[in-house]
Amino acid sequence: MISQPVALLGEARPRVLVEPRGVRANSWEDVADLSATAGITLDGWQETILRSAMGERADRTWAAKRVGVTVPRQNGKSQLLVARALAGALLFGEKKIVVSAHQQDTAREAFSKLLEIIESDGNEWLRKRLDMRFGKSGIYNAFNREAIGFTNGARIQFKARSGAGGKGFSSDCLMLDEAQILGSRAWTSINSTMSAMPNPQVWLLGTAPQLEDDSETFESVRAAAIGGKSTSAAWCEWGADVDSVEYAAAKADLAARQWSPAVEYLCWSANPAWNTRMNVEVVQGECETYSTEKFGQDRLGLWPSETGKGSRLISSTEWSDTAVGEPPADGVRSFGVAFSADGKRASVGGSVKHADGFHVELVDEFSGEMTSGISSLAAWLAERWRETAQITVSGRSHADTLRQALIDEGVSKTVIRVASTQEYLTACAMTHNAIVEREVTHLDSEGQKLLDESVAVSDKKVRSRDGGWGWEATTADGDETPLEAVSLALFGSKTSTRRPGRKSKVRVL
Repeated sequence: MISQPVALLGEARPRVLVEPRGVRANSWEDVADLSATAGITLDGWQETILRSAMGERADRTWAAKRVGVTVPRQNGKSQLLVARALAGALLFGEKKIVVSAHQQDTAREAFSKLLEIIESDGNEWLRKRLDMRFGKSGIYNAFNREAIGFTNGARIQFKARSGAGGKGFSSDCLMLDEAQILGSRAWTSINSTMSAMPNPQVWLLGTAPQLEDDSETFESVRAAAIGGKSTSAAWCEWGADVDSVEYAAAKADLAARQWSPAVEYLCWSANPAWNTRMNVEVVQGECETYSTEKFGQDRLGLWPSETGKGSRLISSTEWSDTAVGEPPADGVRSFGVAFSADGKRASVGGSVKHADGFHVELVDEFSGEMTSGISSLAAWLAERWRETAQITVSGRSHADTLRQALIDEGVSKTVIRVASTQEYLTACAMTHNAIVEREVTHLDSEGQKLLDESVAVSDKKVRSRDGGWGWEATTADGDETPLEAVSLALFGSKTSTRRPGRKSKVRVL
């Protein structure tokens, strides 16, 4: 274990550093020199990234067609981004450089930083390079149209990805900030626009993905670089090493949300600007208030596979930690019914809202011919609806059929809710959050084996443009409907304003 103060350790090295093959020359020092002339003092870790990214082959094309950078927040990615964009415009003959983020507000932050540099004292030489015929004095400052033009014809544009598809992203250098939320559809569309460029370079800069992020693209680029599948990629990653003795020493403190020298060392190792830009007291507050998992990803740079999540959104530990031997003695119940997309499977879940939180169980699961099953289910629910807060149904295949069968059985329409797509997505996210925060329990019983198996094979699948996701089985024989059913039941417990006349005093799930 390192015993001296982290202030004496200097700057942390990258945990992962992958460089492209075939490098014959390197232009990174040119970027650093230009940056220094413009008043941008690059840190050592930023120069390390440039050294990996700016190598050239014998034919003077970039050796790294893709450059991946992952480092926790507030270390200085935007400064690196601005330095590379400025060098592209003034040194490398790149006529169009696009700086993109998920939202325009973030892209505008980079624009503002470059504008501040241009307007700084001593940078009159830089202002003379602006094309006065472009915008107002070489600058477009309108929201969603931010851009800077230079007398050599180069343009740096700042764009949001949200809702833009692949329009306007064709460029010599494309810098994609917030790459951990770069959806696969947007990546496919954007990347295809670069295929006709003679010497393109794409940068993907981001942080370790959060559980709710659509991070498939970032993960695939990372895997290809680290696994050696890509010969034309650079990958630079900072984060704590979960296999180190230092991490083992800090593990108990992390679990207890306790700031300690061991935790501070991990933070230093994951944040290259720890001794220059980080406010230690703020990070200490993060350690004491964030969940262990969120602190690990947000500040220690740990990817989901390193926090025990793998490709499964609900870890085995999280699921087992919320198991109980007995259901609550009383409470207000709700039911959820989920039909598979092909209409061949269905599951029924139950939820009880009680004094200490919520409890869910799988009530039934069936497959095959649905007509008789729906009739029997409607009759079963009809016997219980008066003491039920809500019956939530999802699945285009049979949801409306079940709703009508319930009405025919005398169930009040006010109790039945056919979930919209957004409500279904909300139910899934709500359930995941309730499990992570230990707000919900489930029964540890052989009779709940199908629900346990559903949780084990289900992962999130993004189903809306704003990142909303639902459950999907990750194996050919897996079934997500049990998990969907209890999610819908929990959604009913959390959102229904109906208060049945009496509480359930017997186990009804």
